Amino acid sequence: MTKQIFAWMVVVGTGLGVAGCADDASPSPSAPGDLGAVAGVSSTARTAATRFFVPPPDAAAVKQITELARSRHLADALKMTAMEATPRAVWFTGGTPQDVQKAVRQTVEAAACENRVPVLVAYNIPFRDCAGFSAGGAADTASYEAWIDGFARGIGKAKADVILEPDGLGIIPYNTTIFGSAEGCMPTVTDATGATVPAPGASSDERYAQFQAAIATLAAKAPSASIYLDGTHAAWLGVGEAAFRIHKAGFDPTTGAQLVKGFFLNVSNYQLSDQSVQFGTWVSQCMEAAIGGASWALGHFDFCPSQYNPDTGFALDYSAAYEATVTASLANMLNGAVATMPFVVDTSRNGHGPLDASQFAAAPFNQSAGVIAGLSGGDWCNPPGAGVGLRPTANTGVSLLDAYLWIKTPGESDGQCDIASGARAWDFTAYNPWNVTGDAQNTFDPLWGAIDPAAGAWFPAQALQLAQLAVPPLL
Repeated sequence: MTKQIFAWMVVVGTGLGVAGCADDASPSPSAPGDLGAVAGVSSTARTAATRFFVPPPDAAAVKQITELARSRHLADALKMTAMEATPRAVWFTGGTPQDVQKAVRQTVEAAACENRVPVLVAYNIPFRDCAGFSAGGAADTASYEAWIDGFARGIGKAKADVILEPDGLGIIPYNTTIFGSAEGCMPTVTDATGATVPAPGASSDERYAQFQAAIATLAAKAPSASIYLDGTHAAWLGVGEAAFRIHKAGFDPTTGAQLVKGFFLNVSNYQLSDQSVQFGTWVSQCMEAAIGGASWALGHFDFCPSQYNPDTGFALDYSAAYEATVTASLANMLNGAVATMPFVVDTSRNGHGPLDASQFAAAPFNQSAGVIAGLSGGDWCNPPGAGVGLRPTANTGVSLLDAYLWIKTPGESDGQCDIASGARAWDFTAYNPWNVTGDAQNTFDPLWGAIDPAAGAWFPAQALQLAQLAVPPLL
């Protein structure tokens, strides 16, 4: 064994090892504090020195690191080791209420042993991802309420950041926007007569009821948890739409009391951090303007300007000039009121921002404008050229930004990104060095030259690239 490999093994042993407590240890209780009187708003004081929990490494990551070291790709092995030793969220996606209670409890106990804050993702809402790559979730509202009860009991009095249902407010069954447009998530079933009808329980009212029940349960049984709701990302919902949905899910409809700590952005996506911070600031300002701003703005989330510039056909616009006009307009709506709802940003894969599909128009790819448009539409799905972004920290320097977090697990696939799924487009007659023919073209990802792993499975090529292209560098 060479000295280099021995040194690397020491790094793996210390960097990926998880400090443990005695078998009979339990998480230190945290009593509710100043914010405890507001249901669901965590009493946990967030400071710049907050340390986030590092869960055990993925077994597939350890295998890949070991193989890299054995093949003497030591620099890559060390970068991936550093990536796995970085704090990141732990996802809970199913199982019985007892199962999730036990799994969550194990995580919060491990975090408490190290005096760290765990980031816990609850991802089991009915009609999850609306038949997309991550489809699933609880069978119905009653099942979900029982599951979230187990999740909350697992946290107990421990400190935790709860990322409540990614995409849960971005993809809502049978939803109509604040501007009156029907959205595309419309789950159906076949009834006894053979007719196609909306799936039972699939409605926007039911979705909001599920959120409100989950928030109430977490507030009662996990009083020191900070709850964050889905704000989508900087290139998805408009400012007013995001603010409206967060408000409807996270505020008491009778008293107007705020029931959650804040909202999260960019989970499993690639939008740049500066744009995410700008978007989050606007969403928080829009929310405050619509509930406590100028009299003419009260209740009017639809009055809030957004990141989509009407002067350019509502194209996405984060130019300095346009940002200034949006900020000025929101200031007018606020009329002296100050935004207070904070947010967190997922930086686990946004080091280089979203995919620039235009590169595939040039030689040797020679893809058409239609293909480029299709690739751009699927830029959320395993884009090549990504790198992990800013490291998790609560020391953000932005008053409304609670933390940068790694919520998506770097190295896990978004799904099988191909023509069949609608996440890719490609003209194989223009470029096909793989000699893929016939129906095989529909399940092949030309951007990686392979068939992608299923959603949530380890994607070695992407994992390595995320470590190699980190911004800032991991080492």
